[in-house]
Amino acid sequence: MMNRRAFLCALALGTLSAPLAAEAQQVGKVWRIGFLRRTSPEPGHFEAFRQGLREVGYLESQNVVIEQRYARGAAEQLPELAAELVRLKVDVIVVDGTPTASVAKAATTVIPIVFVLPIDPVGSGLVASLARPGGNLTGLTLGVGYELAGKRLELLKGAVSNFSRLAILGNPTSSVTAPFLRHTEHAARAMGLDVQDFGARSPEHLASAYSAMTKWRRPHHAP
Repeated sequence: MMNRRAFLCALALGTLSAPLAAEAQQVGKVWRIGFLRRTSPEPGHFEAFRQGLREVGYLESQNVVIEQRYARGAAEQLPELAAELVRLKVDVIVVDGTPTASVAKAATTVIPIVFVLPIDPVGSGLVASLARPGGNLTGLTLGVGYELAGKRLELLKGAVSNFSRLAILGNPTSSVTAPFLRHTEHAARAMGLDVQDFGARSPEHLASAYSAMTKWRRPHHAP
Protein backbone atom coordinates (compact mmCIF):
# COMPACT_ATOMS: atom_id res chain seq x y z
CA MET A 1 0.00 0.00 0.00
CA MET A 2 2.75 2.46 0.91
CA ASN A 3 4.59 1.76 -2.35
CA ARG A 4 1.39 2.46 -4.28
CA ARG A 5 0.94 5.73 -2.38
CA ALA A 6 4.53 6.65 -3.14
CA PHE A 7 3.93 5.93 -6.81
CA LEU A 8 0.77 8.04 -6.78
CA CYS A 9 2.61 10.93 -5.15
CA ALA A 10 5.42 10.68 -7.68
CA LEU A 11 2.79 10.67 -10.42
CA ALA A 12 1.11 13.72 -8.93
CA LEU A 13 4.30 15.73 -8.59
CA GLY A 14 5.58 14.53 -11.96
CA THR A 15 2.32 15.63 -13.52
CA LEU A 16 2.45 19.10 -12.06
CA SER A 17 6.11 19.61 -12.94
CA ALA A 18 5.96 18.30 -16.51
CA PRO A 19 4.76 21.58 -18.07
CA LEU A 20 7.66 23.34 -16.37
CA ALA A 21 10.34 21.12 -17.89
CA ALA A 22 11.48 23.87 -20.26
CA GLU A 23 11.86 26.37 -17.44
CA ALA A 24 14.87 26.80 -15.20
CA GLN A 25 14.83 24.98 -11.86
CA GLN A 26 12.82 27.11 -9.45
CA VAL A 27 14.89 27.35 -6.28
CA GLY A 28 12.67 27.63 -3.22
CA LYS A 29 9.49 26.81 -5.14
CA VAL A 30 6.66 25.68 -2.86
CA TRP A 31 4.20 23.44 -4.69
CA ARG A 32 0.52 23.59 -3.77
CA ILE A 33 -1.52 20.38 -3.97
CA GLY A 34 -5.30 20.26 -3.81
CA PHE A 35 -6.56 17.13 -2.02
CA LEU A 36 -10.27 16.68 -2.74
CA ARG A 37 -12.38 13.81 -1.44
CA ARG A 38 -16.09 13.05 -1.44
CA THR A 39 -15.77 11.33 1.94
CA SER A 40 -14.89 12.57 5.43
CA PRO A 41 -11.22 12.85 6.47
CA GLU A 42 -9.47 9.53 7.02
CA PRO A 43 -6.23 10.16 8.99
CA GLY A 44 -4.63 6.88 7.91
CA HIS A 45 -5.35 7.51 4.23
CA PHE A 46 -4.00 11.05 4.31
CA GLU A 47 -0.93 10.05 6.31
CA ALA A 48 -0.13 7.43 3.66
CA PHE A 49 -0.36 10.16 1.03
CA ARG A 50 1.86 12.46 3.09
CA GLN A 51 4.38 9.66 3.61
CA GLY A 52 4.44 8.98 -0.10
CA LEU A 53 5.27 12.63 -0.73
CA ARG A 54 8.09 12.48 1.79
CA GLU A 55 9.51 9.43 0.05
CA VAL A 56 9.85 11.38 -3.20
CA GLY A 57 11.32 14.45 -1.51
CA TYR A 58 8.34 16.71 -0.80
CA LEU A 59 7.90 17.98 2.77
CA GLU A 60 5.01 20.13 3.94
CA SER A 61 7.32 22.24 6.06
CA GLN A 62 9.66 22.93 3.14
CA ASN A 63 8.50 22.66 -0.45
CA VAL A 64 4.84 21.61 -0.56
CA VAL A 65 1.50 22.79 0.82
CA ILE A 66 -1.52 20.47 0.79
CA GLU A 67 -4.96 22.08 0.65
CA GLN A 68 -7.41 19.50 1.98
CA ARG A 69 -11.10 19.68 1.08
CA TYR A 70 -13.73 17.10 2.06
CA ALA A 71 -17.40 16.90 1.04
CA ARG A 72 -18.08 14.56 4.00
CA GLY A 73 -20.55 12.53 1.98
CA ALA A 74 -22.43 15.58 0.64
CA ALA A 75 -21.73 15.25 -3.08
CA GLU A 76 -23.53 18.52 -3.83
CA GLN A 77 -20.67 20.34 -2.09
CA LEU A 78 -18.01 19.00 -4.45
CA PRO A 79 -18.39 21.67 -7.19
CA GLU A 80 -17.78 24.54 -4.76
CA LEU A 81 -14.87 22.74 -3.11
CA ALA A 82 -13.30 22.09 -6.52
CA ALA A 83 -13.87 25.72 -7.54
CA GLU A 84 -12.18 26.85 -4.33
CA LEU A 85 -9.07 24.83 -5.16
CA VAL A 86 -9.04 26.32 -8.65
CA ARG A 87 -9.25 29.83 -7.16
CA LEU A 88 -6.31 28.98 -4.93
CA LYS A 89 -4.35 28.20 -8.11
CA VAL A 90 -3.08 24.84 -6.87
CA ASP A 91 -0.50 23.12 -9.07
CA VAL A 92 -2.30 19.77 -9.11
CA ILE A 93 -5.54 18.31 -7.74
CA VAL A 94 -5.65 14.78 -6.31
CA VAL A 95 -9.16 13.29 -6.17
CA ASP A 96 -10.89 10.07 -5.17
CA GLY A 97 -13.29 8.10 -7.35
CA THR A 98 -15.30 8.88 -10.46
CA PRO A 99 -17.81 11.47 -9.10
CA THR A 100 -15.06 13.64 -7.59
CA ALA A 101 -12.88 13.34 -10.68
CA SER A 102 -15.82 14.35 -12.91
CA VAL A 103 -16.48 17.44 -10.79
CA ALA A 104 -12.80 18.42 -10.85
CA LYS A 105 -12.68 17.93 -14.61
CA ALA A 106 -15.64 20.28 -15.00
CA ALA A 107 -13.93 22.85 -12.77
CA THR A 108 -10.69 23.13 -14.76
CA THR A 109 -9.15 22.08 -18.05
CA VAL A 110 -5.76 23.55 -17.14
CA ILE A 111 -4.75 22.26 -13.70
CA PRO A 112 -3.53 18.64 -13.82
CA ILE A 113 -5.85 16.21 -12.01
CA VAL A 114 -4.70 12.87 -10.60
CA PHE A 115 -7.51 10.46 -9.73
CA VAL A 116 -7.34 7.51 -7.37
CA LEU A 117 -9.18 4.31 -8.31
CA PRO A 118 -12.22 5.30 -10.35
CA ILE A 119 -14.00 2.20 -11.63
CA ASP A 120 -14.19 2.97 -15.37
CA PRO A 121 -12.28 6.14 -16.33
CA VAL A 122 -12.80 5.56 -20.07
CA GLY A 123 -16.48 4.65 -19.92
CA SER A 124 -17.24 7.51 -17.55
CA GLY A 125 -15.58 10.02 -19.89
CA LEU A 126 -12.70 10.99 -17.62
CA VAL A 127 -10.05 10.02 -20.16
CA ALA A 128 -9.98 9.13 -23.84
CA SER A 129 -8.22 5.80 -23.31
CA LEU A 130 -6.01 4.07 -20.75
CA ALA A 131 -2.98 4.23 -23.04
CA ARG A 132 -3.47 7.88 -24.02
CA PRO A 133 -5.71 9.61 -21.47
CA GLY A 134 -5.39 13.04 -23.08
CA GLY A 135 -6.67 16.22 -21.45
CA ASN A 136 -5.55 17.10 -17.93
CA LEU A 137 -6.48 13.88 -16.10
CA THR A 138 -4.44 10.79 -15.24
CA GLY A 139 -4.15 8.39 -12.34
CA LEU A 140 -4.81 4.86 -11.11
CA THR A 141 -7.88 2.68 -11.62
CA LEU A 142 -9.22 -0.57 -10.19
CA GLY A 143 -11.57 -1.05 -13.13
CA VAL A 144 -10.24 -3.24 -15.89
CA GLY A 145 -12.15 -1.44 -18.63
CA TYR A 146 -13.05 -3.06 -21.92
CA GLU A 147 -9.48 -2.83 -23.27
CA LEU A 148 -7.90 -4.71 -20.36
CA ALA A 149 -10.77 -7.18 -20.06
CA GLY A 150 -10.16 -8.22 -23.65
CA LYS A 151 -6.41 -8.45 -23.10
CA ARG A 152 -6.88 -10.68 -20.06
CA LEU A 153 -9.13 -13.01 -22.02
CA GLU A 154 -6.61 -13.11 -24.86
CA LEU A 155 -3.89 -14.18 -22.41
CA LEU A 156 -6.20 -16.77 -20.89
CA LYS A 157 -7.07 -18.14 -24.32
CA GLY A 158 -3.39 -18.43 -25.13
CA ALA A 159 -2.68 -20.31 -21.90
CA VAL A 160 -5.67 -22.70 -21.88
CA SER A 161 -6.12 -25.15 -24.72
CA ASN A 162 -9.60 -25.41 -26.22
CA PHE A 163 -10.74 -22.33 -24.30
CA SER A 164 -14.26 -21.70 -25.58
CA ARG A 165 -16.53 -21.22 -22.54
CA LEU A 166 -16.29 -18.66 -19.74
CA ALA A 167 -18.19 -18.51 -16.44
CA ILE A 168 -18.29 -15.09 -14.76
CA LEU A 169 -18.93 -14.75 -11.03
CA GLY A 170 -19.56 -11.43 -9.30
CA ASN A 171 -22.10 -9.14 -7.68
CA PRO A 172 -24.06 -7.46 -10.49
CA THR A 173 -25.63 -4.95 -8.08
CA SER A 174 -22.29 -3.59 -6.83
CA SER A 175 -21.06 -0.33 -8.34
CA VAL A 176 -17.52 -1.67 -7.97
CA THR A 177 -17.91 -5.08 -9.61
CA ALA A 178 -20.67 -4.38 -12.14
CA PRO A 179 -18.31 -2.67 -14.65
CA PHE A 180 -15.88 -5.62 -14.36
CA LEU A 181 -18.67 -8.04 -15.20
CA ARG A 182 -20.06 -5.93 -18.05
CA HIS A 183 -16.69 -5.37 -19.75
CA THR A 184 -15.60 -8.99 -19.37
CA GLU A 185 -18.86 -10.34 -20.79
CA HIS A 186 -18.71 -7.89 -23.71
CA ALA A 187 -15.11 -8.82 -24.49
CA ALA A 188 -15.86 -12.55 -24.21
CA ARG A 189 -18.76 -12.37 -26.66
CA ALA A 190 -16.63 -10.32 -29.07
CA MET A 191 -14.09 -13.17 -29.00
CA GLY A 192 -16.79 -15.71 -29.80
CA LEU A 193 -16.74 -17.36 -26.39
CA ASP A 194 -19.73 -19.07 -24.85
CA VAL A 195 -20.19 -16.95 -21.73
CA GLN A 196 -22.52 -17.29 -18.77
CA ASP A 197 -22.87 -14.82 -15.89
CA PHE A 198 -23.51 -16.35 -12.45
CA GLY A 199 -24.45 -13.44 -10.21
CA ALA A 200 -23.88 -13.63 -6.46
CA ARG A 201 -25.36 -10.65 -4.66
CA SER A 202 -24.06 -11.71 -1.23
CA PRO A 203 -21.82 -14.39 0.31
CA GLU A 204 -24.96 -16.41 0.97
CA HIS A 205 -25.46 -16.76 -2.79
CA LEU A 206 -22.00 -18.18 -3.49
CA ALA A 207 -22.86 -21.82 -2.83
CA SER A 208 -25.79 -21.80 -5.25
CA ALA A 209 -23.71 -19.91 -7.84
CA TYR A 210 -20.93 -22.52 -7.70
CA SER A 211 -23.53 -25.28 -7.95
CA ALA A 212 -25.04 -23.65 -11.02
CA MET A 213 -21.60 -23.31 -12.62
CA THR A 214 -20.89 -26.99 -12.00
CA LYS A 215 -24.16 -28.00 -13.66
CA TRP A 216 -23.45 -25.67 -16.61
CA ARG A 217 -19.98 -27.19 -17.08
CA ARG A 218 -20.67 -30.87 -16.44
CA PRO A 219 -22.55 -31.85 -19.64
CA HIS A 220 -19.64 -30.64 -21.77
CA HIS A 221 -17.19 -32.85 -19.89
CA ALA A 222 -19.21 -36.02 -19.88
CA PRO A 223 -17.50 -39.01 -21.50
